Amino acid sequence: MLDGGPLDVLTGDYLAELTMLILGRDRLKDPSLGYARTFLRQMEQCLGTALDRGIRVVTNAGGLNPEGLAAALGSLATRLGLHAHIGYVAGDATEREGAHSAALTANAYLGAFGIASCLKAGADVVVTGRVTDASLVVGPAIAHFGWGRTDFDALAGATVAGHVLECGAQATGGNFSFFTELPDGGRRPGFPIAEVHADGSSVITKHPGTGGAVTVDTVTAQLVYEVGGPAYLGPDVVTHLDSITLAPDGPDRVRVTGVRGSPPPPTLKVGVNTLGGFRNAMTFVLVGLDIDAKAALVRAQLEAAVGIDGLAFTLTRTDDGALLRAQIHDADPKRAGRMFSTAAVELALASYPGCFLTTPPTDATPYGIFTADAVPQREHVALHPDGARTAISPPTVTAAPPEAANVPGGPSRGSPPREVGTRSGDKGTDANVGVWVRSDEDYTRLRGWLTVDRFAELLPETAGLPVERYELPNLRAVNFLIRGLLAPPAQVDPQAKGLGELLRARIADLSRVAAGEPLVTEVARRTTGPARASEINANQMGV
Repeated sequence: MLDGGPLDVLTGDYLAELTMLILGRDRLKDPSLGYARTFLRQMEQCLGTALDRGIRVVTNAGGLNPEGLAAALGSLATRLGLHAHIGYVAGDATEREGAHSAALTANAYLGAFGIASCLKAGADVVVTGRVTDASLVVGPAIAHFGWGRTDFDALAGATVAGHVLECGAQATGGNFSFFTELPDGGRRPGFPIAEVHADGSSVITKHPGTGGAVTVDTVTAQLVYEVGGPAYLGPDVVTHLDSITLAPDGPDRVRVTGVRGSPPPPTLKVGVNTLGGFRNAMTFVLVGLDIDAKAALVRAQLEAAVGIDGLAFTLTRTDDGALLRAQIHDADPKRAGRMFSTAAVELALASYPGCFLTTPPTDATPYGIFTADAVPQREHVALHPDGARTAISPPTVTAAPPEAANVPGGPSRGSPPREVGTRSGDKGTDANVGVWVRSDEDYTRLRGWLTVDRFAELLPETAGLPVERYELPNLRAVNFLIRGLLAPPAQVDPQAKGLGELLRARIADLSRVAAGEPLVTEVARRTTGPARASEINANQMGV
């Protein structure tokens, strides 16, 4: 990014919910840690280039200890013979406050005005702890354009740009449903760039010569990632996702306009991590005949060896057989560790015919439980490069979040769209699946056909859980939020990354049926019986 073309600000987003848990464990071992050390290694290679080119760096790699990272970065600069002005933002920690006192980490998602304060004070590098991902882009825009607290439309526009950029190559063809259409087949997508304008509008692009692509589709895919209703709540502004307009603006350029914003809520989201215990997993390979009976034998043997508490089994069919994943969760690291994994390996000569495993025995690893809470909007602090401390006051204009327009749809009518794109992810214990299409005609079909009831039929994994459905007509998208899907600890896909593609495949199956076409061989592989592909109907597919 530093070498590939013009750039004013380089941002780095390091803080997934899991990252905060890892940093919390680091800090237990050494109180001077708690930040992303990979950032320091990157800056050892890149800080000189950034300073030479006048490119400022804004990152949340400070994690639980932004002051510690700022100090370490200053020492690194001195060792490299560089003079870097470093500022940082602090005040997000709430782990010692009331209900959060027992948490490993508890951090409020701060906004962008602390970042802007450091930049206006001359910082070459700004380090933060837990801020919203989009704040890394909104802060530089505030500093550059001089926006105030009530410039809600501009703040919302920059928030959209930040949301597009926050997951890097996911906006340029990474994890993209139509990756086979990309010029390089998705092999090495470049990183996205936002050209932000004074009114908050932006153009999403990438450096010339980098892989992947920037299209309305790639940007839409990222916009529906890890969101809920159309009102996207943030500490500085509520961004209305249903106001976004996307339009091509040349090769690898997409213009984002029309974004509307409204006052932020009176509270801040708090991400809370607690230690849940220890976990381990072993995978058995089952081939040939009697797959179900073989899986049942292993299950009975493991349950007899270590007990049933905390054990869970997932059987995944393959072309030649199946994979049986045995997973354990327990408060005792010994039971979840070698007691479990060694018991699994010892079955290799005493279980089903053809028994083998994919890994040797392993120790247990700790796992965390993430929950979201809220605290009142609060003052925090920006530490300028000259050591000055500037208080960042909370917004004076706030409003209760608008009611979400949950539209279940129904009864389901028409036929499925011929082709859909999807992107899914986690929102704490909830999961979201964004579904979009490429034409107005297909969007009419999507809205009429993909109701909450139809969604539950296509994804029986969501059966019995509350599902919310939101329409985003400007993006030709429908977003589903599944409450509590990720609450159980025994998850093969704990962040719901594959849920969207699973839905997409099942819609494609039904689309072929509706068109009177024979189903392709890959559909037959997903069945458990001996039927030929031409004999498989929707009921046999479980949808």
